[in-house]
Amino acid sequence: MTPFKIYVLGCGSALPTMRHNPSSQIVELRGKQFMIDCGEGTQLQLRRSKIRFTKLGHVFISHLHGDHCFGLLGMISTFGMLGRTAPLHVYAPGDYGELFAKELEFFCNRVEYEVVFHPIDPSASCVIYEDRSMTVTTIPLNHKIPCCGFLFSEKPGLPHIRRDMIDMYGIPTSQINNIKNGIDWTSPDGEVIPASRLTTPAEKARSYAYCSDTRYNPAIADMVKGVNTLYHEATYADIDQIRAEQYYHSTATEAAMTARAAGVGQLIIGHYSQRYQDEDILLAEAQKVFPNTVLATENAQFNIF
Repeated sequence: MTPFKIYVLGCGSALPTMRHNPSSQIVELRGKQFMIDCGEGTQLQLRRSKIRFTKLGHVFISHLHGDHCFGLLGMISTFGMLGRTAPLHVYAPGDYGELFAKELEFFCNRVEYEVVFHPIDPSASCVIYEDRSMTVTTIPLNHKIPCCGFLFSEKPGLPHIRRDMIDMYGIPTSQINNIKNGIDWTSPDGEVIPASRLTTPAEKARSYAYCSDTRYNPAIADMVKGVNTLYHEATYADIDQIRAEQYYHSTATEAAMTARAAGVGQLIIGHYSQRYQDEDILLAEAQKVFPNTVLATENAQFNIF
Protein backbone atom coordinates (compact mmCIF):
# COMPACT_ATOMS: atom_id res chain seq x y z
CA MET A 1 0.00 0.00 0.00
CA THR A 2 1.34 3.42 -0.98
CA PRO A 3 2.25 5.48 2.13
CA PHE A 4 -0.27 8.12 3.17
CA LYS A 5 1.27 10.08 6.03
CA ILE A 6 0.61 13.13 8.16
CA TYR A 7 3.52 15.03 9.72
CA VAL A 8 2.60 17.46 12.52
CA LEU A 9 4.86 20.52 12.51
CA GLY A 10 2.84 22.65 14.91
CA CYS A 11 -0.29 22.09 17.00
CA GLY A 12 -0.52 25.11 19.29
CA SER A 13 -3.00 27.99 19.07
CA ALA A 14 -2.49 31.74 18.67
CA LEU A 15 0.35 32.22 21.15
CA PRO A 16 3.54 30.22 20.50
CA THR A 17 4.90 28.56 23.63
CA MET A 18 8.03 26.63 24.55
CA ARG A 19 5.96 23.47 24.14
CA HIS A 20 4.02 24.07 20.94
CA ASN A 21 4.47 25.78 17.57
CA PRO A 22 1.61 27.40 15.64
CA SER A 23 -0.40 25.29 13.22
CA SER A 24 1.21 23.46 10.32
CA GLN A 25 1.11 19.95 8.88
CA ILE A 26 2.49 18.04 5.91
CA VAL A 27 0.34 15.52 4.05
CA GLU A 28 2.33 13.00 2.01
CA LEU A 29 0.62 10.81 -0.57
CA ARG A 30 2.02 8.99 -3.60
CA GLY A 31 5.35 10.75 -3.38
CA LYS A 32 3.84 14.25 -3.25
CA GLN A 33 3.83 16.57 -0.26
CA PHE A 34 1.20 19.15 0.61
CA MET A 35 1.42 21.67 3.46
CA ILE A 36 -1.63 22.69 5.48
CA ASP A 37 -1.21 26.07 7.18
CA CYS A 38 2.15 27.69 7.78
CA GLY A 39 2.40 29.32 11.18
CA GLU A 40 5.49 31.12 12.45
CA GLY A 41 8.51 28.82 12.71
CA THR A 42 7.23 26.24 10.24
CA GLN A 43 10.43 26.16 8.19
CA LEU A 44 12.42 25.33 11.33
CA GLN A 45 10.01 22.51 12.05
CA LEU A 46 10.52 21.22 8.52
CA ARG A 47 14.23 20.94 9.26
CA ARG A 48 13.63 19.21 12.59
CA SER A 49 11.32 16.73 10.89
CA LYS A 50 13.96 16.10 8.21
CA ILE A 51 11.38 16.64 5.47
CA ARG A 52 12.91 17.51 2.11
CA PHE A 53 11.85 20.98 1.00
CA THR A 54 12.06 19.99 -2.65
CA LYS A 55 9.12 17.60 -2.45
CA LEU A 56 6.69 20.29 -1.25
CA GLY A 57 4.66 21.67 -4.13
CA HIS A 58 1.42 22.99 -2.64
CA VAL A 59 0.49 25.02 0.47
CA PHE A 60 -3.10 25.29 1.70
CA ILE A 61 -3.94 28.15 4.10
CA SER A 62 -7.15 27.66 6.07
CA HIS A 63 -7.63 31.32 7.06
CA LEU A 64 -5.81 34.59 7.53
CA HIS A 65 -5.02 34.55 11.23
CA GLY A 66 -1.30 34.91 11.87
CA ASP A 67 -0.83 31.60 13.66
CA HIS A 68 -1.81 29.89 10.41
CA CYS A 69 0.08 31.96 7.83
CA PHE A 70 2.88 34.12 9.35
CA GLY A 71 5.50 31.53 8.41
CA LEU A 72 4.63 31.45 4.70
CA LEU A 73 6.67 34.40 3.43
CA GLY A 74 9.82 33.40 5.30
CA MET A 75 9.55 29.86 3.98
CA ILE A 76 9.15 31.12 0.39
CA SER A 77 12.25 33.28 0.83
CA THR A 78 14.26 30.38 2.23
CA PHE A 79 13.24 28.14 -0.65
CA GLY A 80 14.65 30.79 -2.98
CA MET A 81 17.96 30.90 -1.14
CA LEU A 82 18.17 27.12 -1.37
CA GLY A 83 17.96 27.33 -5.16
CA ARG A 84 14.42 26.07 -5.68
CA THR A 85 13.30 26.03 -9.32
CA ALA A 86 9.98 24.17 -9.17
CA PRO A 87 6.78 26.27 -8.87
CA LEU A 88 5.11 26.57 -5.47
CA HIS A 89 1.31 26.72 -5.47
CA VAL A 90 -0.38 28.61 -2.63
CA TYR A 91 -4.12 28.19 -1.98
CA ALA A 92 -5.61 30.77 0.38
CA PRO A 93 -8.72 32.92 0.85
CA GLY A 94 -9.09 35.30 -2.08
CA ASP A 95 -8.83 38.39 0.14
CA TYR A 96 -5.15 37.63 0.61
CA GLY A 97 -4.28 37.78 -3.09
CA GLU A 98 -3.51 41.49 -3.46
CA LEU A 99 -1.52 41.75 -0.22
CA PHE A 100 0.34 38.52 -0.96
CA ALA A 101 1.42 39.84 -4.35
CA LYS A 102 2.81 42.99 -2.71
CA GLU A 103 4.63 40.97 -0.04
CA LEU A 104 6.24 38.80 -2.70
CA GLU A 105 7.29 41.85 -4.69
CA PHE A 106 8.80 43.55 -1.64
CA PHE A 107 10.43 40.64 0.21
CA CYS A 108 10.86 37.87 -2.37
CA ASN A 109 11.55 39.66 -5.64
CA ARG A 110 14.77 37.72 -6.16
CA VAL A 111 13.41 34.19 -5.89
CA GLU A 112 14.02 32.33 -9.12
CA TYR A 113 10.96 30.12 -9.05
CA GLU A 114 7.29 30.83 -9.65
CA VAL A 115 4.86 31.28 -6.75
CA VAL A 116 1.34 30.69 -8.03
CA PHE A 117 -1.57 32.04 -5.97
CA HIS A 118 -4.91 30.21 -6.12
CA PRO A 119 -7.77 32.14 -4.48
CA ILE A 120 -10.29 29.98 -2.63
CA ASP A 121 -13.72 30.68 -1.18
CA PRO A 122 -13.77 29.37 2.42
CA SER A 123 -17.57 29.57 2.53
CA ALA A 124 -18.09 26.94 -0.18
CA SER A 125 -17.27 23.25 -0.38
CA CYS A 126 -15.52 22.60 -3.68
CA VAL A 127 -12.58 20.74 -5.18
CA ILE A 128 -9.57 23.08 -5.28
CA TYR A 129 -6.92 20.58 -6.32
CA GLU A 130 -7.00 17.38 -8.35
CA ASP A 131 -4.49 15.05 -9.92
CA ARG A 132 -4.56 11.45 -11.13
CA SER A 133 -4.53 10.00 -7.65
CA MET A 134 -6.32 12.43 -5.30
CA THR A 135 -8.52 15.48 -4.72
CA VAL A 136 -8.50 18.26 -2.13
CA THR A 137 -11.89 19.68 -1.18
CA THR A 138 -12.62 22.67 1.07
CA ILE A 139 -14.69 22.23 4.25
CA PRO A 140 -16.45 25.46 5.33
CA LEU A 141 -15.95 26.14 9.04
CA ASN A 142 -17.44 28.60 11.54
CA HIS A 143 -14.76 30.97 12.80
CA LYS A 144 -14.46 34.72 13.45
CA ILE A 145 -13.20 35.25 9.90
CA PRO A 146 -13.71 33.17 6.74
CA CYS A 147 -12.08 29.80 7.37
CA CYS A 148 -12.12 26.35 5.86
CA GLY A 149 -10.70 22.91 6.43
CA PHE A 150 -9.41 20.54 3.78
CA LEU A 151 -10.41 17.01 2.81
CA PHE A 152 -7.71 14.92 1.12
CA SER A 153 -9.35 12.05 -0.75
CA GLU A 154 -7.48 9.30 -2.52
CA LYS A 155 -9.03 8.19 -5.81
CA PRO A 156 -9.89 4.49 -6.15
CA GLY A 157 -7.09 2.53 -7.74
CA LEU A 158 -7.27 -0.16 -10.39
CA PRO A 159 -7.50 -3.86 -9.47
CA HIS A 160 -4.31 -5.90 -9.11
CA ILE A 161 -3.38 -8.41 -11.77
CA ARG A 162 -3.20 -12.06 -10.73
CA ARG A 163 0.10 -13.07 -12.24
CA ASP A 164 -0.66 -16.77 -11.81
CA MET A 165 -3.81 -16.44 -13.94
CA ILE A 166 -2.05 -14.34 -16.57
CA ASP A 167 0.64 -17.00 -16.89
CA MET A 168 -1.85 -19.85 -16.92
CA TYR A 169 -3.82 -18.40 -19.82
CA GLY A 170 -0.74 -17.07 -21.60
CA ILE A 171 -2.18 -13.56 -21.78
CA PRO A 172 0.12 -11.02 -23.46
CA THR A 173 1.54 -8.23 -21.31
CA SER A 174 0.01 -5.73 -23.73
CA GLN A 175 -3.47 -6.69 -22.47
CA ILE A 176 -2.84 -6.12 -18.77
CA ASN A 177 -4.05 -2.50 -18.70
CA ASN A 178 -7.24 -3.48 -20.53
CA ILE A 179 -7.90 -6.22 -17.98
CA LYS A 180 -7.28 -3.83 -15.07
CA ASN A 181 -9.91 -1.55 -16.61
CA GLY A 182 -12.48 -4.35 -16.64
CA ILE A 183 -12.16 -5.69 -20.19
CA ASP A 184 -12.51 -9.48 -20.40
CA TRP A 185 -9.87 -11.57 -22.16
CA THR A 186 -10.82 -13.76 -25.11
CA SER A 187 -8.41 -16.62 -25.70
CA PRO A 188 -7.32 -17.69 -29.21
CA ASP A 189 -9.83 -20.56 -29.10
CA GLY A 190 -12.70 -18.22 -28.22
CA GLU A 191 -12.97 -18.75 -24.46
CA VAL A 192 -13.94 -15.56 -22.61
CA ILE A 193 -12.13 -15.10 -19.31
CA PRO A 194 -13.82 -12.46 -17.10
CA ALA A 195 -11.51 -9.69 -15.94
CA SER A 196 -12.72 -10.34 -12.40
CA ARG A 197 -11.06 -13.78 -12.48
CA LEU A 198 -7.78 -12.26 -13.58
CA THR A 199 -7.58 -9.57 -10.88
CA THR A 200 -7.90 -8.98 -7.17
CA PRO A 201 -9.64 -5.88 -5.77
CA ALA A 202 -7.71 -2.64 -5.36
CA GLU A 203 -7.02 -1.30 -1.90
CA LYS A 204 -9.81 0.81 -0.48
CA ALA A 205 -9.32 4.54 -1.12
CA ARG A 206 -8.26 6.49 1.98
CA SER A 207 -9.07 10.00 3.20
CA TYR A 208 -7.90 12.60 5.70
CA ALA A 209 -9.80 15.67 6.91
CA TYR A 210 -8.21 18.71 8.54
CA CYS A 211 -10.58 21.01 10.42
CA SER A 212 -8.78 24.03 11.82
CA ASP A 213 -10.32 26.88 13.84
CA THR A 214 -14.08 26.48 14.20
CA ARG A 215 -16.94 26.64 16.60
CA TYR A 216 -18.72 23.35 17.09
CA ASN A 217 -20.85 22.78 14.01
CA PRO A 218 -22.80 19.49 13.59
CA ALA A 219 -22.84 20.04 9.81
CA ILE A 220 -19.10 19.33 9.66
CA ALA A 221 -19.78 15.66 10.39
CA ASP A 222 -21.65 15.29 7.12
CA MET A 223 -18.71 16.71 5.16
CA VAL A 224 -16.15 14.36 6.72
CA LYS A 225 -18.36 11.27 6.91
CA GLY A 226 -16.38 8.06 7.11
CA VAL A 227 -12.88 9.50 6.68
CA ASN A 228 -10.04 7.33 7.92
CA THR A 229 -8.55 10.08 10.07
CA LEU A 230 -9.94 13.43 11.20
CA TYR A 231 -7.84 16.25 12.65
CA HIS A 232 -10.11 18.63 14.56
CA GLU A 233 -9.13 21.60 16.67
CA ALA A 234 -9.71 21.15 20.40
CA THR A 235 -8.56 24.45 21.82
CA TYR A 236 -10.41 24.25 25.14
CA ALA A 237 -11.53 21.89 27.87
CA ASP A 238 -15.14 21.67 28.99
CA ILE A 239 -14.51 24.06 31.88
CA ASP A 240 -13.81 26.78 29.28
CA GLN A 241 -16.90 26.14 27.14
CA ILE A 242 -17.98 29.79 27.30
CA ARG A 243 -14.55 30.95 26.19
CA ALA A 244 -14.68 28.48 23.29
CA GLU A 245 -17.97 29.95 22.09
CA GLN A 246 -16.72 33.52 22.56
CA TYR A 247 -13.62 32.99 20.43
CA TYR A 248 -15.23 30.64 17.89
CA HIS A 249 -13.29 27.55 18.88
CA SER A 250 -14.17 24.00 19.91
CA THR A 251 -13.70 21.98 23.06
CA ALA A 252 -12.16 18.52 22.98
CA THR A 253 -15.57 17.05 23.74
CA GLU A 254 -17.08 18.84 20.74
CA ALA A 255 -14.30 17.60 18.47
CA ALA A 256 -15.05 14.07 19.64
CA MET A 257 -18.78 14.57 19.05
CA THR A 258 -17.99 15.48 15.43
CA ALA A 259 -15.79 12.39 15.03
CA ARG A 260 -18.47 10.13 16.50
CA ALA A 261 -21.24 11.57 14.34
CA ALA A 262 -19.07 11.26 11.22
CA GLY A 263 -18.07 7.67 11.95
CA VAL A 264 -14.38 8.36 11.34
CA GLY A 265 -11.66 5.82 11.99
CA GLN A 266 -9.42 7.96 14.19
CA LEU A 267 -9.50 11.46 15.70
CA ILE A 268 -6.41 13.63 16.17
CA ILE A 269 -6.93 16.73 18.31
CA GLY A 270 -4.73 19.82 18.42
CA HIS A 271 -4.60 23.66 18.41
CA TYR A 272 -4.23 23.69 22.18
CA SER A 273 -4.72 26.83 24.24
CA GLN A 274 -1.59 27.95 26.07
CA ARG A 275 -3.57 27.91 29.34
CA TYR A 276 -3.15 24.12 29.63
CA GLN A 277 0.22 22.84 30.78
CA ASP A 278 -0.90 19.26 30.21
CA GLU A 279 -3.15 18.28 27.30
CA ASP A 280 -4.15 15.03 29.02
CA ILE A 281 -7.29 16.79 30.26
CA LEU A 282 -8.30 17.39 26.63
CA LEU A 283 -7.48 13.82 25.65
CA ALA A 284 -9.49 12.38 28.52
CA GLU A 285 -12.55 14.49 27.70
CA ALA A 286 -12.39 13.55 24.03
CA GLN A 287 -11.91 9.84 24.71
CA LYS A 288 -15.05 9.74 26.85
CA VAL A 289 -17.00 10.48 23.67
CA PHE A 290 -14.73 8.98 21.00
CA PRO A 291 -12.25 6.44 22.42
CA ASN A 292 -9.96 6.31 19.37
CA THR A 293 -8.62 9.82 19.96
CA VAL A 294 -4.94 10.77 20.07
CA LEU A 295 -3.07 14.00 20.76
CA ALA A 296 -1.16 15.85 18.06
CA THR A 297 2.40 16.64 19.08
CA GLU A 298 5.20 18.39 17.24
CA ASN A 299 7.14 16.07 14.89
CA ALA A 300 4.58 13.29 15.31
CA GLN A 301 3.78 11.15 12.28
CA PHE A 302 0.49 9.42 11.57
CA ASN A 303 -0.19 6.78 8.91
CA ILE A 304 -3.57 6.81 7.21
CA PHE A 305 -4.93 3.27 6.74
